[in-house]
Amino acid sequence: MSCVPLPCHPEPGPVVSVSRRNGSSSSASRPPDTSLFVPLNIKADYTGDGSVGAELTQQLDKSEVLKVLNRFYKRKEMQRLAAESGLDARLFHQAFISFRKFVLESGGIGADLHIILNDICCGAGHVDDLYPYFMRHAKQIFPMLDCMDDLRKISDLRVPANWYPEARAIQRKIIFHAGPTNSGKTHHAIQRYLAAKSGVYCGPLKLLAHEIFEKSNSVGVPCDLVTGEDRTYVDPEGRQSGHVACTIEMCSVTTPYEVAVIDEIQMIRDLSRGWAWTRALLGLCAEEIHVCGEAAAINFVTELMYTTGEEVEIRNYKRLTPISVLDYSVESLDNLHPGDCIVCFNKNDIYSISRQIEARGLECAVIYGSLPPGTKLAQAKKFNDPDDPCKILVATDAIGMGLNLSIKRIIFSSLVKPTINEKGEKEMDTISTSQALQIAGRAGRFSSVFKEGEVTTMHRDDLPTLKEILARRVEPIEIAGLHPTADQIEMFAYYLPEASLSNLIDIFVSLAQVDGLFFVCNVDDFKFLADMIQHIPLNLRSRYVFCTAPINKKQPFLCTSFLKFARQFSRDVPLTFDWVCRHIGWPVVAPRNIKDLVHLEAVHDVLDLYLWLSYRFMDMFPDANLIRDIQKELDSIIQAGVRNITRLIRASETHTSSGTPSVPDDTVPLYRPFSKDMTVNAQEYIGNRVQKKGQRRVRGSKASEVRLEDGNSQGQGSLSSRLVNEGLLTPDLLEQLQREWSSGHSDSRDDTLAEGGRTGNKSKPKGKKNKK
Repeated sequence: MSCVPLPCHPEPGPVVSVSRRNGSSSSASRPPDTSLFVPLNIKADYTGDGSVGAELTQQLDKSEVLKVLNRFYKRKEMQRLAAESGLDARLFHQAFISFRKFVLESGGIGADLHIILNDICCGAGHVDDLYPYFMRHAKQIFPMLDCMDDLRKISDLRVPANWYPEARAIQRKIIFHAGPTNSGKTHHAIQRYLAAKSGVYCGPLKLLAHEIFEKSNSVGVPCDLVTGEDRTYVDPEGRQSGHVACTIEMCSVTTPYEVAVIDEIQMIRDLSRGWAWTRALLGLCAEEIHVCGEAAAINFVTELMYTTGEEVEIRNYKRLTPISVLDYSVESLDNLHPGDCIVCFNKNDIYSISRQIEARGLECAVIYGSLPPGTKLAQAKKFNDPDDPCKILVATDAIGMGLNLSIKRIIFSSLVKPTINEKGEKEMDTISTSQALQIAGRAGRFSSVFKEGEVTTMHRDDLPTLKEILARRVEPIEIAGLHPTADQIEMFAYYLPEASLSNLIDIFVSLAQVDGLFFVCNVDDFKFLADMIQHIPLNLRSRYVFCTAPINKKQPFLCTSFLKFARQFSRDVPLTFDWVCRHIGWPVVAPRNIKDLVHLEAVHDVLDLYLWLSYRFMDMFPDANLIRDIQKELDSIIQAGVRNITRLIRASETHTSSGTPSVPDDTVPLYRPFSKDMTVNAQEYIGNRVQKKGQRRVRGSKASEVRLEDGNSQGQGSLSSRLVNEGLLTPDLLEQLQREWSSGHSDSRDDTLAEGGRTGNKSKPKGKKNKK
């Protein structure tokens, strides 16, 4: 086999001086983006005063007044004076339009302004005399002009280390564990975490936090789990443990710990979530901060810690197992081998490739980002199981972190991935070296059965590009993300009470002052949600919390649910289990095609949203436990759908080509479909949960039904025999199902006959035949 070794992470480059960055990106004197300033509508309230002006002078000739106003507008000196007061050309024009309308169309103006206009029209005054009245009006429609200095102070983000007084009150020790994927860097940090009296683990994914949670408790270290949607306390009485594993956004910066672990530190430059790593690194109140990630972040973390006066200890790690870039591509799915993982960057490729693989008689597991965590773990377990016939994995870059997989060879089906640029715009771009190394590093992991990893491409033309990408130096991290807090936005709203939340965020970002070490994270998703619920009456704090919810705005059903949640919340009506079940159509039907599967994934996200909100507004989202129960059931349904994904793809293709709904394949067990008028309520659900063992009622989406053939259920090729052979059904259960099915069939038949006997004479008049 001909191959070349995969390059290791490059050594970090020289430290970039703070002074150079500060000099190049200082925003202290940056003018605000005045296109964000929305003028207020004001009404004249000078009716009585205006008549006084007319009595003292005379009625104004509007045509002469218009000429005076236009002369004022054209005066360069007036424009210059206005600019010194904060009115640039855009605001000057908007203010003048409003001022002219106010003077000409209002029912009356103040006596002082009336007299000034009359004097100018009569030649006794100068047009420049209008300036104080114009500026008074401009500050009424643009209230931010009077408080610009205060707004700049609120949005000054140049020293974020000062936001965390608890962390600044102690001398922290920073230890950077640097190395590539599968180098053991996180393992060493976790060992110190487990040995400490108290500790917090901060990871980028729920799966990673859950892994540390389970690992800690398995070795006798009581550990709680805290994510946006979940709080799991190991203490029966709900007391907090000394250790906690959490998603990084959920870490506490006020709780003291002996040890903190911040995983995947390179994400500090992420355009959307980077602020969470900045907050953890600067704000965690721990004696030791163990930072894990790429070597490309060493210089930046060291430099950032200079601002807090904290030293950084560097510990470098090398990859534990070798990995090589093959000098040939796969080219055909016929050339796949056990342990292969094909990496795609969109779900359509996932569907297409998995269908082609199973058409060749091979089983494959499927993992992509929008799958529930439980389904991802189930697919990973299926792929890792040496006794399972599934030996091929088709996945997106979601496998880059959070899952332990036994992969021999990573195969890139493409090297182009949709990304979001700094302006929040979507564009297609070649994957970065950091991304390629993260994904490629999943092959040949130390704990897997494959001790050596391989990397290649599906298409021959992509292989030179992949080699070039992997040979490049990883770009050093130079900036960290920041995000405005609820307190800062509330202070903004105090000065700009009429502005919408979206507009407040825009003005904040426009005025924000950051030095060269930081940038303001992309707030487009926040603004999208803010605009969506702008018409709903909510107080600012609640509106801000709703807009920070982790929502995929590409999912229409999820966005609709978000809107309904906010509207129900605004009415001060709790969102009960019954209400949510009606909204999502619970119990749900098992997916019959890919469209159904995608919808169920969206429903799972809706339940996630409910749980996320339930920890912020407990009284308004009171049924979190019931919601969590049906979410587990839904996860099982989605898992079954993903296991049969090729059948769903075929059904989707049939539906697309014929234009009619497709019929599910009879060769696989189906969940019993539910009628549209079937409903479930909380009382019924709670009752089901407390039934005695052996009497549990089959209910909801778990009520699955195996299709049995009369007199042939034990046949060699029947579904029932396959289920028994595969261990999914025991002979005893099969016999019991046959008895129940036969009994139910007989009862149903008797009921039908009886019903027909009772109603037959009424429904069939003599001498007439029913038309078909």
